[in-house]
Amino acid sequence: MLGLPDHIHAFLFDLDGVLTQTAKVHAVAWKDMFDAFLRAEADRTGTAFVPFDPHADYDTYVDGRPRLDGTRTFLAARGITLPEGTPDDPPGTRTVAGLGNAKNETVLRLIREQGVQPYEGSVAYLHRLAELGLPRAVVSSSANCRDVLKAAGIDGLFDVVVDGLVAQRDHLPGKPAPDTFLAAAEALGTEPGRAAVFEDALAGVAAGRAGGFGAVVGVNRTGQAGALREHGADLVVDDLAELIPAQEEETG
Repeated sequence: MLGLPDHIHAFLFDLDGVLTQTAKVHAVAWKDMFDAFLRAEADRTGTAFVPFDPHADYDTYVDGRPRLDGTRTFLAARGITLPEGTPDDPPGTRTVAGLGNAKNETVLRLIREQGVQPYEGSVAYLHRLAELGLPRAVVSSSANCRDVLKAAGIDGLFDVVVDGLVAQRDHLPGKPAPDTFLAAAEALGTEPGRAAVFEDALAGVAAGRAGGFGAVVGVNRTGQAGALREHGADLVVDDLAELIPAQEEETG
């Protein structure tokens, strides 16, 4: 079905980097926040400033994870432990929540300034699924998911949205745990083995594999095809449009 095994009949999509060109916005926001923090820490402790790498650090520690999980994971890699803080901590406060709020503030500013562009191949794929009447869900760690979908003009193409707000409400652990994908499959009324997961993040691919989904598609936007396969992708594509001709050739 559309480039996937015949038993697949439900489709679960990550947002940033799969549907919309916002992964690079998040990478910029993470670097902006962490570099400011790390520079202040270096001044405070008299140690060398080692900046956040927007490729290696982003892919390894934060991409695809809930904001606070990503913050904790990167800090742990640098041997830094901070108080958790509270959701009301001002952006930049020396807490996990304060750093997360600073990152989110930057993301929202960049989205306001730059807008949100969807990937044309993903939009074409979604429209083809809609024409076939196949169930579709967005599964994102972002609390801003619905706003991003609306800004990109694709909010009407999904039956189910499981985002950061839903995960918080239902106490679902974030990626690489499979719980948000499993919740989306349940909401669509399908078993995981009959659903496909589409992810560009290593943590997201690992979540799809851990959930026992029928197909895990790695979307290679940043030249990490090998790493996507190592984390559990059954198939790796550079763009979802690649899957449309495959189906047309099979049925043509």
